[in-house]
Formats: sequence, structure tokens, C-alpha cells
Amino acid sequence: MNTLHLSHQYELRFRSLFNEGRGYAFPCDAQGQVDMDALGERSLNNYLYARSVIGREFATPAVRASQTH
Repeated sequence: MNTLHLSHQYELRFRSLFNEGRGYAFPCDAQGQVDMDALGERSLNNYLYARSVIGREFATPAVRASQTH
């Protein structure tokens, strides 16, 4: 099990290359590490998909301060 502790102060954002304002955001630490074990099934599938199409559908992800804080 992943022991990465996240405070949800940051999120890893995948911005769409084709649809302004579209993309995905996942909770992460300050270095952009996502605790995949903490994601639900749908979020995990979306995260893995977004990672697999970087440069084709999504821009390189960026770590940002979470907007939920």
C-alpha cells in the first residue's frame, strides 16, 4: 500500500489541448505525486487515461494549489 500522505493542498492538473477549460485534476502532494490507492475506480481510470495521452490530448500536467482550500 502506498503510504504517501496527502493534505489535498495541491492538485495535478491535466489541461486539454483542444477544449479550453476542459481537463482533469487529481489531489497530489507538492511534487505532483498522486496517491493512486486513494482514488476511486472512476478517478483512477481517468488519471491513468490522462497520463497515457499527454502530448496527444492533454498538456504536460502541472501542480497547482488546490481550489478547494
